[in-house]
Amino acid sequence: MSKTKNSLTGYGLSYDSDNAQKNNGNLFYHEGIVKPEWIDMNGHMNVAYYVKAFDLAIDIHWAELGITKEYIEKKECSTFSVECHITYQNEMKVEEKYHISSQILAYDEKRIHVFQTMYKQGSEETIATAEWMNLHVNLKTRKVSEWPKTVMQQLEKVCEMQPQITWPDEAGKKMKIKKPIYVLG
Repeated sequence: MSKTKNSLTGYGLSYDSDNAQKNNGNLFYHEGIVKPEWIDMNGHMNVAYYVKAFDLAIDIHWAELGITKEYIEKKECSTFSVECHITYQNEMKVEEKYHISSQILAYDEKRIHVFQTMYKQGSEETIATAEWMNLHVNLKTRKVSEWPKTVMQQLEKVCEMQPQITWPDEAGKKMKIKKPIYVLG
């Protein structure tokens, strides 16, 4: 039986906690479609909307960990993104469908390191990737705080259940030009 929940963090997303059975064991799976307003002058999805698509998908993580709109309101805690690295590997055009799968790479008492991959629906060709570092934050003090015990237990459970992959090539990747004509400093 499906355990669908609504309104993860106010964006109108919903998630199904039985999703892992439907998506090859991947708990963190999000489907979407490229909207006309996401298209730029080059006729493809603008970079800002890749970030938006990945951000919407990350809410699936938070819901599985118990971080929903209700959690944020009652506990007065949330997550803040402190670093993000996107790679763009192919184009998406208007009304093309995509799906995003996500993996937890690491976590500790206050942080979570997540990696996401966007695919064109019906294909396993990578369109883009996103790597995030997020912190658990007390919204009253605006300071980093430890995950509550319930979230730590869910993190452990989810990491045991998620498909084990090799460390993604794009994760931790340093941006550079191989043979620059100019280098600062």
